[in-house]
Amino acid sequence: MRIFLLSLVFSFSFILPLRVFLVFNFSLLEILEFSLSFALRFFFQRKQYPHMKFLPSRQAAKIDKPLLLNRSNINKLYPQNFLANKEKEVSDCCTDSCGCGKVINAPVVTPVIGSKRVEPGKYKGSAAKVFFSPIIDAEHLIKLYNLVNSEIYGKVAIKLHTGEKHGPNILPRDLVQALQATIPNSNIVETNTLYEGDRYTTESHQETIKVNGWTFCPVDIMDEDGSVNLPVTGGFHLKEVAMGKNIVNYDSMLVLTHFKGHAMGGFGGSMKNIAIGCASGQVGKRQVHGIEGEPPADWNAWPAKEKLMELMADSAKATIDHFGKRITYINVMRNMSVDCDCAGLSAAKPTIADIGILASTDLLAIDQACVDLVYSHHRDNHDLVERMESRHGLRQLTAMAEHKMGNTQYELIEID
Repeated sequence: MRIFLLSLVFSFSFILPLRVFLVFNFSLLEILEFSLSFALRFFFQRKQYPHMKFLPSRQAAKIDKPLLLNRSNINKLYPQNFLANKEKEVSDCCTDSCGCGKVINAPVVTPVIGSKRVEPGKYKGSAAKVFFSPIIDAEHLIKLYNLVNSEIYGKVAIKLHTGEKHGPNILPRDLVQALQATIPNSNIVETNTLYEGDRYTTESHQETIKVNGWTFCPVDIMDEDGSVNLPVTGGFHLKEVAMGKNIVNYDSMLVLTHFKGHAMGGFGGSMKNIAIGCASGQVGKRQVHGIEGEPPADWNAWPAKEKLMELMADSAKATIDHFGKRITYINVMRNMSVDCDCAGLSAAKPTIADIGILASTDLLAIDQACVDLVYSHHRDNHDLVERMESRHGLRQLTAMAEHKMGNTQYELIEID
């Protein structure tokens, strides 16, 4: 009887991880290792881990529905998880393929399968290149931009979150000014907000721009004169999104993003910057937030979690489809509060150290790489990770993958 039960448990514990392998792309070796350790623990360590079952309960794991089985919450579900502290061995250099730097040799933790970091040359198909510098200054910002700007031409929109008045965490003005000065025929673009704040009307928005020091180049509030509808091909929920009318006046777009947490989205990366940031204040942002009529005064009453992430993916897809190859992305990982720059002076103080600057022509890859770096920053990432997971923000990544808005494999390449 014991042999029969052992074989039954082993078979069942192999089938479940195999489903995870098929859906989440774990290696077969990891699945076999997990299956064996699961079966052995079930029989020989039951007293040590009395809460363990074939499938851990949501109550024991303290994870809200829907349960996303991923490399983050597996650690919570299974003690002594075989994935804990796992490092990926990488080669020293990728100069044969790109000639611009070295691949970062650091722990890799991929929280969800949106995209995954890969070793140069050791993958099937293609992989996006995400360039990285741990040094946050104008020199490295410009150097990174020059690696991803080959398709940028004509009149260039620099999509930037200019922040509420005196926001403590917004990107340094001198950093942005130095970059903008190297981009001919460029200016900053923004849109008004749906909530009543410092950027609710064009007039108050213009005043806030002056207060925050964005005076070194023109700032185009794109919805000042209304909206323009951009189509969403194969959207989760939307068929079109109302963008700031002036978006059609630009040939190319640089999405320059302060990567940080977000009260509703979990995190704010490049996708959030264009999904919400390009949508017109009173029409498009209602569509992206799934709101009809007057927005609830309490943000907790706004539609959120998976639906919000899917709506954002729809909106971002409209923008990237509009620009085609003429759009590129830079994420600056500094002053990463759990709150967006929309929070202004009320934003929580950052508790995670600055990480660096990333640049890519691939939207999915750059946001995934930022999330992976946060998850790998074990010493001080608790608050930001909690914000991402509690808001179901990781759905942003899988939604982009389902929309085919980027490559599902990326190389992280450090530059000097």
